[in-house]
Amino acid sequence: MTDSRRSLADVVERIESVHRQQGRVFLVSLGAALRSLKLYPLENEQVQRALNDLVEGARALHQVDPVLKMQVAGEFVFINKTRLRLALDQYASLGHVLNTFAEGRLGTLSVDEAVSRNEWQELVKVLLDAEPPEGNSEGNAVRLQSMLEDQGVTHIFLGPPMQAPQELDAEERSKELARRTYQKSVAVTKDVVNGMRMGRGANVRRMKRAVQGIVDQVLNNEVSLTGLTAIRDYDEYTFTHSVNVCIFSVAIGKRLGLSKRQLYDLGVAALLHDVGKSRVPLELMHKEAALTEEEWHVMQSHPWYGVLALFQMQQTGDLPYRGMITAYEHHMKIGVTGYPRPIRRRNLSLYSKIVAVADGFDAATSRRTYQRAIQPDEVLREMWQNRRRGYDPVLVKELVNLVGIYPVGSCLILDTREIVVVQSRNPDPAMLNRPMTVLAVSSDGQVQRDGATIDLSEKTAAGAFKRSILKVTDPAKYGIRPGDFLI
Repeated sequence: MTDSRRSLADVVERIESVHRQQGRVFLVSLGAALRSLKLYPLENEQVQRALNDLVEGARALHQVDPVLKMQVAGEFVFINKTRLRLALDQYASLGHVLNTFAEGRLGTLSVDEAVSRNEWQELVKVLLDAEPPEGNSEGNAVRLQSMLEDQGVTHIFLGPPMQAPQELDAEERSKELARRTYQKSVAVTKDVVNGMRMGRGANVRRMKRAVQGIVDQVLNNEVSLTGLTAIRDYDEYTFTHSVNVCIFSVAIGKRLGLSKRQLYDLGVAALLHDVGKSRVPLELMHKEAALTEEEWHVMQSHPWYGVLALFQMQQTGDLPYRGMITAYEHHMKIGVTGYPRPIRRRNLSLYSKIVAVADGFDAATSRRTYQRAIQPDEVLREMWQNRRRGYDPVLVKELVNLVGIYPVGSCLILDTREIVVVQSRNPDPAMLNRPMTVLAVSSDGQVQRDGATIDLSEKTAAGAFKRSILKVTDPAKYGIRPGDFLI
């Protein structure tokens, strides 16, 4: 490549990098502005701060392009033709913006660099009125644009819906659907738990739709969804944990041959297995020091609290009674040596044993206020070898078959001095010890933001493996967040 071509390629790469990085900032700012102005009056400090962030986010994009063009097509968002790849904690903002554009039958937002702060303010106000009047959906973009012009807005333009880009292959579309399913499920779980903590009723219908989405996704492409369980949000642990347990449980149930209806019931039970914690004081849930004996007794009461909470939901929501049993039994262990201690001898239900395995794996591999995360391969080894943990060995084996010897999100050091993040188990059952990975750090020590996919079962012409695993490592040592390489 000549110097001029290399220089041009570098410029294009730099601009696309700005689109990706600042585009994410802009999208989060737009979502925050919409939420703030919906809740508070315009003069509120939070609203004004959100509008300032929105203006600054757009200004950064205008530094490389005179026109900021955001396009929404289905589940995809583009900034000046560069598709955004979002971290999971940014999906709440994405969902809010996507819903606003979908309700308003909108697909394009174009903004000239001469836009004023007042025009941004008017845009947010108009978008909050995005849903079209009855029978007027086709021309809604024209209606909203007219509303902007009536307020003196001359540098912002709204356009109608777009078709999802055809160049994206089926695998990429499946990944996007998985991300959307996961984000919706976390939002629903958060709404249920917070609602019950504040004494509000839960939206059971919305929760059922979320579980149905998880079941459908696991049945169609479980790899895309189970991979997202590695993207744990420390601040949102209570909610992401419940969703992860639901995903793992449904995937294990699928391997056991459960019917779709049974998977649905199992998914509901798994999503709500910890709902009793909504009745545990928040200061106890977030306590960093060791719990006192009295505090531990309160924490151990959450299975009972879960039964009571689900019984109340049953009155209006037609929830399966198996959910109550699962909430009560998921910490009992197969020898019934856990808690709560039953009054008389009992055999644990299959759903409870499945949820217990999923719960134990996800909890041990997650960082919390009082616990460091343990590497996934260590957790699996402990669950399998230490029978005192009380997990059903058949179900632990199914979990190993599901996630592989090196589960998704594991960070591996290779004999090539490269560091990779496990993306999925190898589809070849004979190669469970050689997963599919993403390059995180190259052999020269450079962190890769868009790392190449590396199949550790790939061989040379002579039949030797090109790369082999030296050891599992803690990603935090290298400043790596596995989730960044799995979105």
